[in-house]
Amino acid sequence: MSKQELEVIGQLEVIGQEDPACCAGLAAAPLDEEQATELAKVFKALGDPVRLRLMSMIASRGEGGEVCVCELTPAFELSQPTISHHLKLLRQAGLIDCERRGTWVYYWVLPGVLDRLASFLTTPQTAGAGA
Repeated sequence: MSKQELEVIGQLEVIGQEDPACCAGLAAAPLDEEQATELAKVFKALGDPVRLRLMSMIASRGEGGEVCVCELTPAFELSQPTISHHLKLLRQAGLIDCERRGTWVYYWVLPGVLDRLASFLTTPQTAGAGA
């Protein structure tokens, strides 16, 4: 069996960061100030119960799935402008994107964003640890 070096292609960036070293996760190395600032924006966006529910509703459509704002608004006892504001904050945090089609706006989770967050928060299991 020969040993070869394999080039990793298609490496996803971590929430606004292009440096692959930032993908190592929270426990791998301390964050620098820029990384902490960018990640804080993401966690702040997800720190509101309405935005967390909106994110869940959009993400539950699966990869490539879209949801119309007309389907999101009735789930809340909030005005449409308030829902739009929450969606705008999720977009600004780099979690979702949208497209206007006629009078409606459709939202979707940006590819890989939830996986990158999950891998950032995952700590490596050490041998003998756990169950």
